Parts: sequence; structure tokens; C-alpha cells
Amino acid sequence: MSIAFLDPGNLEGDLQSGAIAGLGVATGRHLAELCREEYPPWARIVLWLMTELALIGSDIQEVIGSAIAIRILSNGFVPLWAGVVITALDCFIFLFLENYGVRKLEAFFAVLIGIMALSFAWMFGEAKPNGVDVLLGVLVPKLSSRTIKQAVGVVGCIIMPHNVFLHSALVQSRQIDQSKKGRVQEALNYYSIESTLALAVSFIINIFVTTVFAKGFYGTEIADSIGLVNAGTYLQEKYGGGLFPILYIWGIGLLAAGQSSTITGTYAGQFIMGGFLNLRLKKWVRALITRCCAIIPTMIVALIFDTSEESLDILNEWLNVLQSVQIPFALIPLLCLVSKEQIMGTFRIGPVLKVY
Repeated sequence: MSIAFLDPGNLEGDLQSGAIAGLGVATGRHLAELCREEYPPWARIVLWLMTELALIGSDIQEVIGSAIAIRILSNGFVPLWAGVVITALDCFIFLFLENYGVRKLEAFFAVLIGIMALSFAWMFGEAKPNGVDVLLGVLVPKLSSRTIKQAVGVVGCIIMPHNVFLHSALVQSRQIDQSKKGRVQEALNYYSIESTLALAVSFIINIFVTTVFAKGFYGTEIADSIGLVNAGTYLQEKYGGGLFPILYIWGIGLLAAGQSSTITGTYAGQFIMGGFLNLRLKKWVRALITRCCAIIPTMIVALIFDTSEESLDILNEWLNVLQSVQIPFALIPLLCLVSKEQIMGTFRIGPVLKVY
């Protein structure tokens, strides 16, 4: 599973990050806006609906993940549905940081990523895996035919369709003169470095998490029953944690992951809805609309599956598969647009990259 989680996702991530950054920097518009301008009404409505469906599926996972973390850290005092409400509300609070500048919001994300990295690195240290085995698992993957659904789901949860739209909008936070090719090329070089570093950090964090669970539970009777809801309990039984119980280390890392991804999901929803539908609403109104579109189904899931761990894990797997199914609705328009000279000018992608 580690090579499915890391290698294909990072290769595709490199490809899409470069194309997305090039689109936003070279045109000064993000992907949803260009889809609205370039495609007929029926096509852009279909693209918008498919993207919203993928975003809602992703948001269910992210908000539920945060709610589970809150329940872990509160020793079960806060039920799943209450954790969903807390996550929905604090997301708005964190988004207000943008009013103080994009750099402040980026710094907040950096803190969350740092918390994730430290938490999962601590767990990695507690597990004490064999370094040679980890390296072999990355370089020489072994996947059985029984893991097809998980492998497809992993691709979906790495290459999330809404992130394609989000990245094309975020690169516009820096003022770049599109009329000066040298400035545009310089910006693209910096964004390539930034994307590479981001994927490298993701690679390392994914190794930490995958290794901890592989070391502790691979080949055991409980391997098939581990999910987000009970993972902390199983980790505590396996590794303990001494002064800092690993159950709470896991909860902190899970909370940081859930909060950061929930905020980016809300942020992406604003660009997607505003770009496709050309909505001219105040930022907080757009955030409220997009948040409600995702929170209502999430609350329903929380109420239905609050006491059903196995059903929640199955739902999570199929939501990852949903992301994979929706990927073409984001990548095909992206590749079509970045290959057009009238849109990208000299910065359009070449035939080799299109075929790849």
C-alpha cells in the first residue's frame, strides 16, 4: 500500500502542480473561471456538479476525521455530531486569518503541518520499524489483488479534484505581471520548487503513518478492522507511549490533518462555486453557502454512523473511490486548457507532457 499511497500520487502531483501553477500564473485566472469562459453552459454545469460532488465527499472525510480526533482528545465526552459542529464553526474562525493577509493563513497551515509531522514522527519513533524493510517497501512494492479498492481509493485521496481548482487560484495570491515573460517564468520556477517541497513533506508524513500501522498490525487478526474511529485504541494497546500516550499523539495529529484539510476544502469551494457560476457575493456569504453544502450531508453521516465503526470505515473507502472517479472531470479540462496557445501563449505544455 505504501507505493500506491506515495509514488503514483507524487508523480501525478508533480504533473498537475506544474500544469495548475502555469495556468494560474500565465493567465491570471483560475481553472473554474476558465472553464466557465471556454465551455458551453451544459458542460460547465456538469463539471461544476461533478466537482461539488467530489468536494462534498472529501469534506465528509475531513470533518468526520476532525470530529473523531476531538472525541479522542475529550476521552469520548464529545459525540461525533458535536465534533462536526465544532469543526464547522472553527473553520470560519480560521478563515478570518486571510483578512490579515495570505501570509498569515499560510503560516497557520505551516503550523498545522508541523504538528502533523511531529505527531506522526513521534509515533514512528515509538514503533521502531526496521529501516531496511521500510526502504524495500517503498522501492519494491507488493500489492495483492484483494487491495484493488484500497489502491484506487488511495489515488483518489491523494489527487483530490478540488485541489486542482484550489491550486490554480492560490498561485494568484502573488502579484505577477503576465505581460513580462521573464517574470512569469521566474514565478513558475519558484512554484515548481514549492510544489516539490510540499510533496516531499507529504511523502515523509505518509511514510510515518503507513509504517506505524504496517509494523504494528500487518498480518494480525485485527488488521481488517482498523479504521479512524478505533485506530487510536489499537495503537495504545500495541505501543503504549509512556509519558505521552500514543492515543493522544494520534488524536493531535489527526486533528491537525482534519482541520487543515477542512479549511482548504472550504477555501476551494469558494473558488469553485464563484468561478463556475460567476457569483458576486461577499466572501463570508460564499463561505457559508459552500460550508452548508458539505456540512449537512456530513452531519447526516455523523448521526447515522456515530456508533457504527465498521460502516464508517467502509463509507470512507468508497468516498476515496469517489475521488478517483471524479479526477477526470478536473484533469481533462486542465490539460485541454494548458495545451491551448490562445490561453497559455508560449507557456502551453508540449505534446510529450500531454501524452504522459
